[in-house]
Amino acid sequence: MNGAAGDSLVRMETAAGVATLTLDRPHKRNALSAAMVAALSRRLVEAGDDRAVRVVALRGAGGDFCAGADLAEIAASQGEGVEAGLADARGLGDVFIGIRRIEKPVVAVVRGRALGGGCGLATACDIVLAHPGAVFAYPEVHLGFVPALVMAVLRRKVGEAAAFELVARGHRVVASEAVTLGLATRVVADEDFDATVDTYLRDLASRPSTAVALAKRLLHSLGGSGFEDDIARGAEVNAIARLTRECRDGVRDFLRGKGG
Repeated sequence: MNGAAGDSLVRMETAAGVATLTLDRPHKRNALSAAMVAALSRRLVEAGDDRAVRVVALRGAGGDFCAGADLAEIAASQGEGVEAGLADARGLGDVFIGIRRIEKPVVAVVRGRALGGGCGLATACDIVLAHPGAVFAYPEVHLGFVPALVMAVLRRKVGEAAAFELVARGHRVVASEAVTLGLATRVVADEDFDATVDTYLRDLASRPSTAVALAKRLLHSLGGSGFEDDIARGAEVNAIARLTRECRDGVRDFLRGKGG
């Protein structure tokens, strides 16, 4: 898929200093295909380079934010060895790093389900605004898989104990609990959700951009210099985990309609 066609998977609209990037694969619950991940990387660079953009908002088309990795692609990669899986995992890792590097605040607006890599995508953002009906989870363990790539982000947001419980149990967390844990920043009331979110984003965009950029840069620098190394290690574990028998069986059963 060429760049122009791939970019249709992530729509970009800019207004009042806010660039809204919409994952546009609703028939697949916005599952993260390699083409969508590449398009998202490009869109983040585009938004970062646009001087008119002061805030980046990330949404999902349809009823869900993002269902996580495209399991059909993972199944295909299992027959191609570690290198194929590593290349795929590094693509999403580059998105997480891109969100961290961009000096503008990146805000995830989460409706419906944010699962697996989709939950990681939301957690990687600077701010997460959740609909009251939003659900967050890292359910990979049920497939015999490891959400390794997102751990560099997750442990920074919720701490080691909470992060381990989330990935070891793979249970679903409602919006209010997500705020308590640190997966989400705040729950936005259902009434006039979109209008309230729009007001929030425009208000954030009105803040002095240099001060916001400096605050973001300083905040992330305080965590140490190992983030990209953590992403690289997570990508390696991701690639290895997808080749295990448990993961092969879990993905196969899911694609055959046996999974949840």
